[in-house]
Amino acid sequence: MSKIIRALALIGGVAILFAPFAVGTPEFAKKENKQCVYCHTAIGKPDLNEAGKYYKDHKTLDGYLEKKP
Repeated sequence: MSKIIRALALIGGVAILFAPFAVGTPEFAKKENKQCVYCHTAIGKPDLNEAGKYYKDHKTLDGYLEKKP
């Protein structure tokens, strides 16, 4: 029983440590009124496209001009 409790405590601790890195994207999408894929190369991927790189540098999409294909 104590092994299970220790394992759960370890998993909980790791989750708490990584929580700040996991939050934000939905908040940013809501703030900018855009879908996640507007800034990311694919859903669930951390890779940023040009809009995402702009947002990372400026903390806003104001002034961002989409490139035409």
